Amino acid sequence: MSKGLPKRSEDYSLWYNELVKRADLAENSAVRGCMVIKPYGFSIWEKMQAELDRMFKKTGHSNAYFPLFIPKSYLSREASHVEGFAKECAVVTHYRLKADPSGKGVIVDPEAALEEELIVRPTSETVIWSTYKNWIQSYRDLPLLINQWANVVRWEMRTRLFLRTSEFLWQEGHTAHETKKEAEEETLRMMNVYATFAENFMALPVIKGKKSESEKFAGAEATYCIEAMMQDGKALQAGTSHFLGQNFAKAFDVKFATREGGLEHVWGTSWGVSTRLMGALIMAHSDDQGLVLPPKLAPIQVVIIPIFKRAEELEAIRTKANEIMESLEDLGISVKFDDRDTHKPGWKFAEYELKGVPVRLGIGPRDLSNNTVEMARRDTLSKSVVDLDQHLAATIKATLADIQETIYRKALAFTQEKTTAVDSWEEFVEVLEQKGGFIAAHWDGTPETEERIKEQTKATIRCIPLDQVSEAGNCIYSGKPSTGRVLFARAY
Repeated sequence: MSKGLPKRSEDYSLWYNELVKRADLAENSAVRGCMVIKPYGFSIWEKMQAELDRMFKKTGHSNAYFPLFIPKSYLSREASHVEGFAKECAVVTHYRLKADPSGKGVIVDPEAALEEELIVRPTSETVIWSTYKNWIQSYRDLPLLINQWANVVRWEMRTRLFLRTSEFLWQEGHTAHETKKEAEEETLRMMNVYATFAENFMALPVIKGKKSESEKFAGAEATYCIEAMMQDGKALQAGTSHFLGQNFAKAFDVKFATREGGLEHVWGTSWGVSTRLMGALIMAHSDDQGLVLPPKLAPIQVVIIPIFKRAEELEAIRTKANEIMESLEDLGISVKFDDRDTHKPGWKFAEYELKGVPVRLGIGPRDLSNNTVEMARRDTLSKSVVDLDQHLAATIKATLADIQETIYRKALAFTQEKTTAVDSWEEFVEVLEQKGGFIAAHWDGTPETEERIKEQTKATIRCIPLDQVSEAGNCIYSGKPSTGRVLFARAY
């Protein structure tokens, strides 16, 4: 393998960028601000996608697909929505190219201007609600529970692989309901689905909360979120769920005949997570040696590496490896036997350590003689000798479960250690600069105070925790009365 990764303690940003590239997850593309997700990185996203899709369908949602292009006039229907996204939109103005008269390639045909410009989808509320007008006539059509897996474009000036790119992959749920209560319940239900996925599959502890008015989604009545803590002490928004009220229903005149014979606008929600989760997975768990993947999302859960000098030794190892692979696959464990003769075993050890494969098995002639294998755990970098007669497959299954739990407990302990309650402005600034992490502090509830804190410290209100304890206090900045603490942090 090439030289080691930069150390997190010395340059966290460089460590992250180098790890994404060296672990074969993604790379920058020829289009500025966009990325190529490589096969190994995409296989992790596919596992995320498959599990989330299962959870969505279990809660009654169906998948559909809506156009990439949105008429510009649609974004003008909901005032706060267009204001929130206007600066990020990519616009299509023409529908044809033609040969450059100078003979140098092609140019935009000035005669091919679109009658109405099209916006490349930054999010799909407008185009979906214009469609829902045709799908919803009666209370019998509700609830309408739709999800789509898609790409979106939000023009970015400063990009970072997975965390912030001009084009990214995501899912976006869009639902319509008969009552306000049903829509609010759906909003919270999907936030909880995201939290369950993050904690049970990503081994990522999250804080569930409500966004402040300044931080909520453009066009929503309320936004709920899950917030996670990265190893550099910065927060990352891992998922959002929005209660839209009747805003988009009114903008696109989506009404339904009620049970009582009246006519009312429906109530809506939208919710989504994106390939930003890949960034969270990397930054929450990985170390100076490379990726640390939770087994439930690892493309390869076990790798078997033969240690041999002669061809006959490899064949004997292969026979045993095939037996092990079959027993693991019977338990639903993904396994790879790396018998390449182009790289030394030590090189392979480093490669799979870099790629975060949870369990590595090494087998050589001496192991065959002793009827053992050497098992290495990626999370702790510990090694042990396992007797092949002692139910190896069951041992590995239990080890994978322990790795999943150990990774979660480590991240949870870190999040707890990085959460600090403060009662004064001086203490707030000191903790932010010296320790980082989540800061639980009183806030007077005004957007003016929120903005001044952001301007002076670059810290934002990540959320108002759903488990917020009612507690009388004074705002750390203005000194005005407060009824509870909110979570501040610098964030990605």
